[in-house]
Amino acid sequence: MGTEAGPTGRSDRLFGICWRALLFGCALTVLTLPLLVVSRPLALATLCTAVIASVVMIRVGMRRFHPPQPLPWYLLSASAVQFTLGILLRDLTAWQTHPFDDLFMLSAYCGIGAAAVLWLRPRQSSADHDLLLDSALIGLGALLASWTFLISPILHAADRITFATLTAATYPVVDALMLTVVAHSVVTSAKSETSLRLVHLAVLVLLAGDLGHSLATAGSSTLGYEILVVPTQLAYTLIGVAALHPTMVTLGGPRRVLSDRSRQRASIVAMALIVASLVPVVGSSLQPVDRIVVSSLFALLLAGMLLRSERAIERSARSERRAQYQADHDMLTGLLNRAALLRALHRNRERWGDGPLALLFIDLDGFKRVNDNYGHAVGDELIANAAARIRRMIRRDDAAARYGGDEFVVLAPAGRQEAVLLAERLLAALGEPFELSAAEVRIAASIGIACSGPRGADTTVYDLLREADSAMYHAKEFSLGYVSHDDLGAGRSDSAVPRVWHRETAV
Repeated sequence: MGTEAGPTGRSDRLFGICWRALLFGCALTVLTLPLLVVSRPLALATLCTAVIASVVMIRVGMRRFHPPQPLPWYLLSASAVQFTLGILLRDLTAWQTHPFDDLFMLSAYCGIGAAAVLWLRPRQSSADHDLLLDSALIGLGALLASWTFLISPILHAADRITFATLTAATYPVVDALMLTVVAHSVVTSAKSETSLRLVHLAVLVLLAGDLGHSLATAGSSTLGYEILVVPTQLAYTLIGVAALHPTMVTLGGPRRVLSDRSRQRASIVAMALIVASLVPVVGSSLQPVDRIVVSSLFALLLAGMLLRSERAIERSARSERRAQYQADHDMLTGLLNRAALLRALHRNRERWGDGPLALLFIDLDGFKRVNDNYGHAVGDELIANAAARIRRMIRRDDAAARYGGDEFVVLAPAGRQEAVLLAERLLAALGEPFELSAAEVRIAASIGIACSGPRGADTTVYDLLREADSAMYHAKEFSLGYVSHDDLGAGRSDSAVPRVWHRETAV
């Protein structure tokens, strides 16, 4: 049984490969036939064949994959038909006497634009304004180049301004808008969205065909009709292939877009600026009206670049501040970390002056029991709540830090008496019950106090930490609540140190 399934499976795969190769060969032949045989009827026939095949492929893809947003695919199918009708009317009738061909083709562009908006709307970005600004700059660069090299020559080539002339000049404007939409869609798409990338390629090919038509209208190109119709049929063939790809279901779905492609967008904007910089080369042939339009577009482009630079500088400064905050603070509590605490004396020297300095070393009693009974997540919750209470008890100029684990440090410009009052307030605050997610718990704290007189060059945070740490262990060992290192240094016996705080350690 297995020996029969193996050759059968291989033959099926070989048949599938051959079928796809034959289909690709037929499509390639149809697309390139107008280039090999110069015949206008043949070009129109191949265009109609490509569009019909594209509509069929879109329908097959929709029935197979059931996209959550089918409306954009219907709009693309309708635009394919409208493009074909517009081209047929232009070729088979006296198109100069009626606007129907242009109306069909412009409405086709409106359909493509509407499909793009429906796909882009659910995509949210953390830097949406920056993305829109970059896309607008790309569109301004494209519009500036279009006016200089396409619109102005089209208007000046006509003996008088007619409806046909205005519609011919409208296409480069529409193309610039479409290029803006494609650029915005490219920077908000993922590499895995193959179907969307095929649609991007199709629209770009379609814009390249429009560029050829506009150059021919302006008299800058002598490409034949048979060649100019090839990009349209190739574009809609690519859209049909995109509809048959499984990733077509992701188009129009919600997806968070991160602002991590600023460099890619900057390179696209730089290309737009390079194209715009070519305008002065042909500026000598511009008429006064053209110079006004070009100058206005240039001014908008430069203003946009200045705004983008300002936002980039602001974003860089914000990133630096965020990085500095993360380097100086404990992420769980928001207090200073150990490294920042050791630099606090130097940073606050001007604000604190040369007065006395007090350091309180705080250790939570009963924290290990909470961790063991309820788990580390509840333990972290207790640490964060204790840090919030410490922050509320200290003054604005005091520095609070998480020294490690359940140990905290408060560094304050205060004398011994002020430090003792602060320790009493902290013990009272930390002795209140903590309403945690798992249960209500009670803990206590042990505080060691180290004070210095008016500071000289030899005063360091290290010395105060060592003294306060020693006093804290003494307070913990004898359940004293808080102890000042000065009391230990005075040579008092253990019984002579006052029990200033009685606490409950039950959880």
